[in-house]
Amino acid sequence: MKRFSKYKPEVVEISWDDQKTTAQALVRFNNDWTGFKDAMEFEKAFEASHHSKREWVSSDNHSGSIYAWLARSNDFQSQGPLGDYLRKNRELKTISDLVKEAVQTRNKTLVELASEIDMRNENIDDLQIKYNQKTMSLSRMLEEKDSLHTAFLDETRKMQRLAREHVKRVLDEQEKLNADLDERRKKLDSWSKELNKREALTEREKQKLDEEKRKNDLQNNSLQMASIEQKKADESVLRLVEEQQREKEEALKKVLELERQLDAKQKLEMEIEELKGKLQVMKHLGDEDDAAVQEKIKKLNNDLQSKMEEMDDMENLNQTLVVKERQSNDELQEARKELIKGLQDMLSGRTNIGVKRMGEIDMKAFHDACKEKFENEEAQIKASELCTLWQDKLKNPEWHPMKVVLVDGDHKEMINEDDELLKNLKAEWGNGIFDAVVTAFKEMNEYNPSGRYVVNELWNFKDNRKATLKEVISYILKNLKSLKRKR
Repeated sequence: MKRFSKYKPEVVEISWDDQKTTAQALVRFNNDWTGFKDAMEFEKAFEASHHSKREWVSSDNHSGSIYAWLARSNDFQSQGPLGDYLRKNRELKTISDLVKEAVQTRNKTLVELASEIDMRNENIDDLQIKYNQKTMSLSRMLEEKDSLHTAFLDETRKMQRLAREHVKRVLDEQEKLNADLDERRKKLDSWSKELNKREALTEREKQKLDEEKRKNDLQNNSLQMASIEQKKADESVLRLVEEQQREKEEALKKVLELERQLDAKQKLEMEIEELKGKLQVMKHLGDEDDAAVQEKIKKLNNDLQSKMEEMDDMENLNQTLVVKERQSNDELQEARKELIKGLQDMLSGRTNIGVKRMGEIDMKAFHDACKEKFENEEAQIKASELCTLWQDKLKNPEWHPMKVVLVDGDHKEMINEDDELLKNLKAEWGNGIFDAVVTAFKEMNEYNPSGRYVVNELWNFKDNRKATLKEVISYILKNLKSLKRKR
């Protein structure tokens, strides 16, 4: 192998005769035209040195020399170990057979390649159709989103304008009330001066004037105290208005920021999907050996990775904004609690806006039911006892008369009217008390299911729903005149 390495032989097999005096070596070259060329050069080298098959056949003394030739048909058909080996391990072919076989192989390969090209063209057409459909769908979504965003901004500006006009009206009304109060004070001062001038009249008139002066002083002091109290109440209300306006502006800024982040996120998602589609098309279009296509695929992969990293940064920013939004909501809830705590005396159930005790049973239903069975005094006592008993049952966490039912494909929690306690209550006292207990249980289950105790809530009694902070502030500002007259 080392001696004939320049002819690139693959394998050399050596067989000895019985006396170990002569050996036959079968040198195998590569099974292609390059191997055939190397074998021909190998044979010509031995012909040039007069050690070919012809010299081997004509010479009787072969000792000490190496003879070599290319195996042909006569060697293939010869008797002996060499012929047996060739017939067993090799196949005899002419040049024309090899050329014909190569042509057939090439034609078969061309047919397979043409079929594969047709399949890939069909796949590319399908991908192009899907890509166009997704592009049209995303374009429509973007147009609808832009329209909704424009409508949202217009509505926001309208709400801000109305809020500013409302605050301006409140301040103008406040200035008018202060001017009226100052005018009345001036009139009382003028009247007091006039009374002082008339002190020189008769004793009887003097006593009358003293009495009127004392009453005037009392009224003046009362008006002064009312003015001070009104000023404090006005400052408190204005602080609440300013605080609510500030919180609304903060919330609006956060909503707009979230909208902007959502727009950017959706845009990134569209770009990522578009890059994925382009990358898929490039993979189907190009051959793996096409350097330009591979470079384009590599560039698309880099762009896709960059967009994915930008998407992760956007997700982190969204999480931060969500945390800030949650903190803002917590602050609004704290403001709502303070408003309930500080304005319970001002707001009552007799008005449209008031404080409702969520989870507390309505006593009126018990009074109405007991009046039908007992005398007036006994009915009140029995109604109180019965209401207290069922209020204690509502506080018991082990009693939970609810069931989960499937409504329009969604699981919803509803009152279990087959509950033993509720069935007995309805049978004994009727629908009025039954509805009052069920209503109180629903309120407690919604507002305080874990603690099971009554909680206060700002309530819109006109619409029978929870009142918003805007409604409560508007109610306070609207009723400033009546509150002043009461003071």
